[in-house]
Amino acid sequence: MKQRNVMPQKINIRGVYFDNVTKDEAFERVKELIRDDSKVSVMYTPNSEIVQCCIDDESMYGVINSADLIIPDGIGVVYASKILGTPLKQKVAGVETADLIAEYASKTGDGIFIFGGGKATSERPCVARLAADKLCEKYPGLVISGVRDGYFSDADNQSIADEINASGAKILFVCLGAPKQEKWIYDNRDKLKVSFAAGLGGSVDVFAGTVKRAPDFFVKTNLEWFYRLIKQPTRAGRMMNLPRFLFGTVIHKNRGHEG
Repeated sequence: MKQRNVMPQKINIRGVYFDNVTKDEAFERVKELIRDDSKVSVMYTPNSEIVQCCIDDESMYGVINSADLIIPDGIGVVYASKILGTPLKQKVAGVETADLIAEYASKTGDGIFIFGGGKATSERPCVARLAADKLCEKYPGLVISGVRDGYFSDADNQSIADEINASGAKILFVCLGAPKQEKWIYDNRDKLKVSFAAGLGGSVDVFAGTVKRAPDFFVKTNLEWFYRLIKQPTRAGRMMNLPRFLFGTVIHKNRGHEG
């Protein structure tokens, strides 16, 4: 008898409904969504900064919660789930999930379109192209259906969707940074013909090699945020959203706003 797929449990963290999954469970769900051609399925990867963005701008709740899969890409979200007494299984990094998707697509032949990252310069191609080339080196057989940098205006949205659709891609990586990428997918979902779209932020830079991910020690000890702060001190202001989010969770419990 064929086993029936069981939908992951949803955990409410300050108004954002995360899927309570391990890394492996998230990937199994992603594969189901990619194989479903009936609609454009979406994955978002919020961290505590994005949840705080929803708290500060309640219109973002509808955007984030519209996704078919929401994974906790930040240890702050996992800590908050424990504070609230509804613990998530583990942090599930978006860049690691995207890497698994690329490996999977190299075996199935599903094409990937990479949208986002820096422009081409006189010294190098655009970051999306660099990422595509590195991924193809890592996973022979991977089909990159197309790439596009992350610089555009609202007037370009239809032409971008047309370009993605014309490429024949089944999978779309949108790497515009949060919350821009989530808003773009939300606003343009009905224009797209891909099976699966994911908001993956800086993953394109990691794949391209223009930004290095934290060493294993920082990843395994949940100090990846600290490594990024050391490397990019200008992120200090943004990093303040983590203690703000956690303190707010303690004070307000599971209220989705600071009122």
